[in-house]
Amino acid sequence: MEAFVRHSGLVYPLNRANIDTDQIIPKQFLKRIERKGFGKFLFYNWRYDDDGNLRDDFSLNYPEYQDASVLVAGENFGCGSSREHAPWAIQDYGFRVVIAPSFADIFYSNCFKNGILPVQLKGEEVSQIMDRAEGGECYLSIDLVDQIVFDGTGWSATFEIDEYHKNMLLNGWDEISVTLTYDDAISAFENQQS
Repeated sequence: MEAFVRHSGLVYPLNRANIDTDQIIPKQFLKRIERKGFGKFLFYNWRYDDDGNLRDDFSLNYPEYQDASVLVAGENFGCGSSREHAPWAIQDYGFRVVIAPSFADIFYSNCFKNGILPVQLKGEEVSQIMDRAEGGECYLSIDLVDQIVFDGTGWSATFEIDEYHKNMLLNGWDEISVTLTYDDAISAFENQQS
């Protein structure tokens, strides 16, 4: 997994609350087990019409958001079923950071396992970002080491993250990688048992 230290990118505002995992990646696309190739199905029912054509009334399809890598959404993002395909689709589409006032617990945890930084900010801070991104081009930088989100105008906001998840992202570790950091201790224990 790619380490995450700092990211700067274009913001895509999705001004909706309670976006569940079936809206993020609908159930008909869950037949595959590899993590790649899900980006084209992200928000499928909102992005495509019944014939599979891109809709011109959903903002993620607008040219000005095509290179967005920071997703900003409303509260309770990632609610619903616990499908890990949701962060797979978000990452495969090109988002490295998701900012919201709150996240569903399982989705939040799955983000870290897949190299995505979920940033929980105060509702008014998310609204400020949303307003700026909806009003024109908005870029943010997210520094994981200092736990700060900022832009080029002097605006900034801090966020909390537990040390375990922070270290996973900073080192590019998934849970298997964390286990392998204890390889010497595991080998020593195994040798004592034989």
